[in-house]
Amino acid sequence: MKFLRKLYDWVLHWAETPYGPLALFCLAFAESSFFPVPPDVLLIALCLGAIKKSWRFALITSIASILGGMMGYLIGFGLWETVDSFFFKYIPGFTPELFEKVMLNFNKYGFWYVFSAGFTPIPYKIFTIASGVFRMNFFLFVVASSISRSMRFFAVAALFRKFGPGVKIFIDKYFNLLAFAFLFLLIGGFLVIKYIF
Repeated sequence: MKFLRKLYDWVLHWAETPYGPLALFCLAFAESSFFPVPPDVLLIALCLGAIKKSWRFALITSIASILGGMMGYLIGFGLWETVDSFFFKYIPGFTPELFEKVMLNFNKYGFWYVFSAGFTPIPYKIFTIASGVFRMNFFLFVVASSISRSMRFFAVAALFRKFGPGVKIFIDKYFNLLAFAFLFLLIGGFLVIKYIF
C-alpha cells in the first residue's frame, strides 16, 4: 500500500513541473498495458492548474492511451508466451483463471469488453492484452478503444471547462468521499471481471 501511495504522489508531482503534458502522455501510454496508476490522476491535476488547456490535456491523454492500448494488443499478439508470467505475478487482478474466463466469450463480445474497460474503472490493460492474445479484429479494437478512452478523458475535461475553479473547491471539500468512491468503483471493476466474465 505504501508503494502505491508513493507511486501516486510521484505521478502527481509532474503537474508541478514544465514536463506535465509529456508525463501525462507517458503515463496514459504505459497505463494501457502495464502501469497501475490511471492517467486520470495527472489529467485532473493538470486541468486544475490550467483549466483553459483542459481540452488539450484530454486530447493528449486520449491519443497516448489509444497508442498504449495498441502496444498492449501487440504484447498479447506477439509476446504473450514470453511475458505472461510477469503479468500474472505483478499486475493486480490479472490471474490465469480470469484470463481463461475472458477468452471463452472474447470473440463474440470483444468489442464491448474493450469499450467497457476503456470507459469504466474496469482495468483496461487486461483487455488490451487479451485482445491481442485472442486475435480480436485490430480495426474493431482501435475503434472501441478510441471511442471509449476519448469519452472518458474528454468527460473529465468537460467538467473543468464547464465548472472551472468550482470543481477544485468541490474536490478539495469532498476529497475523502471522492477517494472512497473511486476505490469502490475500482473494486467494483475487478468484481465485474471476476463474476461476469
